[in-house]
Amino acid sequence: MNPDALASALLAVLTPIAERRRPGEPIEISATDITVERPKNRDHGDWSTNTAMKFAKRLGANPRELAQEIADGLAEVGGVASVEIAGPGFINVRLDAAAAGQLAQTIVEAGAEYGRNDSQAGNSINLEFVSGNPTGPLHIGHTRWAALGDAIGRLLEASGANVAREYYINDAGAQMERFGRSVLAAMTGDAAPEDGYKGAYIDELAERVQTEHPALLERPESERLDAVRDAAYALQLAEIQESLAKFNVHFDVWFSESQLHEGSPSLIDQAVDRLREQGHVYDSEDAVWVQTTDFGDDKDRVIRRGNGVYTYFAADAAYYLNKGDRGYQHKIYLLGADHHGYVHRLKALAGASGDDPEKDIEILIGQLVSINGARLSKRAGNIIELDDLRDWLGTDALRYSLERYPADSPLSLDPDLLRKRTNDNPVFYVQYAHARTVNVARNAVDAGVTREAFQPELLSHETEAALLGALQEFPRIVGFAAEVREPHRVARYLEELAGLYHRWYDSCRVTPKGDAPVEPVHGTRLWLNDATGQVLRNGLGLLGVSAPERM
Repeated sequence: MNPDALASALLAVLTPIAERRRPGEPIEISATDITVERPKNRDHGDWSTNTAMKFAKRLGANPRELAQEIADGLAEVGGVASVEIAGPGFINVRLDAAAAGQLAQTIVEAGAEYGRNDSQAGNSINLEFVSGNPTGPLHIGHTRWAALGDAIGRLLEASGANVAREYYINDAGAQMERFGRSVLAAMTGDAAPEDGYKGAYIDELAERVQTEHPALLERPESERLDAVRDAAYALQLAEIQESLAKFNVHFDVWFSESQLHEGSPSLIDQAVDRLREQGHVYDSEDAVWVQTTDFGDDKDRVIRRGNGVYTYFAADAAYYLNKGDRGYQHKIYLLGADHHGYVHRLKALAGASGDDPEKDIEILIGQLVSINGARLSKRAGNIIELDDLRDWLGTDALRYSLERYPADSPLSLDPDLLRKRTNDNPVFYVQYAHARTVNVARNAVDAGVTREAFQPELLSHETEAALLGALQEFPRIVGFAAEVREPHRVARYLEELAGLYHRWYDSCRVTPKGDAPVEPVHGTRLWLNDATGQVLRNGLGLLGVSAPERM
């Protein structure tokens, strides 16, 4: 019996009690109104609920008296071994071993589907993250958002949402012109522009452009800069895409900012007209403004200057509207620590577009991350590159450690710890637990233990009750982590599960000792072992981290 099933059982018990206590006064109660949680002290049972205290006042009852009525009814539900009242009216429920143990078979048969849920079903979400300029390699700040953004996308999909992971390529504006001049100067041997990009990667790009496009410098001077810029841009963007792929991060959409400026009227032109139709655009001082203060912004925003040039806000507006045009009602932006000013601006933009700023747009701000001892890139000179970090620490350790903490907390990682193959290293601890489940299954085969025998009532050891209780929580953990956009909840859950598994492993044998015969308890425990391995594997997959079979 999982938490949802227990909540439904509680509802079935509570409904007639409510009708009896308030005849003729219907009280609407649903399973979502009933909270079922694991007690912190497992001696108190498998599950606990505050239902009696929550509804006592509405039903005109003393909380403990109502709790006793609920307990009496719940005790008759199949799979419930005992029900106890605690404190002011908490109800502690203990399941019988067979009902609890059945979960092991359920998980194994569900396989990779276990943990998936429909809590986000019907939501169409555009998830934008990383979005680094295509003028240089990705750095440590991008690395944190790459890991978190990809994990959030996996959690949302596992919870039933339709998700598009999107990378916004800032390939329009002055930075692209500076980028082109920097590469061209390196190709011709001229001094780098004072406002240009520096680093060995520019020289590498120049050499690659020259090799792949040997005739570029022979073009007329009026065409040369654009041609070099476009060739270098294509190479740099391909490098960014390759870096992310090696980091196990994949995007569904690579959206080019230049698309917003193309055509007549452009998407930006159309965006201004559409905002004006909404009644939130006005003309003043030869400029065009959006009245974003109507939606909580600290000042109105210029969308087109007096000289006719659009501001960056115009591109933001066109891009936001375009996401809606592509069918994404909810938009999530993952932005760096230096983008706090964008929160009110983007929410106001949503309101000016006719959307609900509190429902249709979400901006997550990540804090800075540092890694002790990390060296600046030899290629870029002034940054710590994603590729260097991945080569140094490994994809699994880097991703897991970045996802293990809330995005809004500053983070300093210890590289010595992340490279250790000991239980002090959280990712090793979880991966080792998975590898151990696989090894136990291999040894079981050698010992003649199979899953043919399954008698869930035999899973009665205290460590088995604790392990089954944790396994039961996984779908709810996934759904909640998706709802609050916090992958770290899955990581911390996996660490708890790994600890419970190791304790069970030390107490309960899957294979017989010595020459002892194989008994049903061994086969039944193999189901529990394999169920734990499946949940560890599913959880690591949601974090984009591998589940090794040997370590």
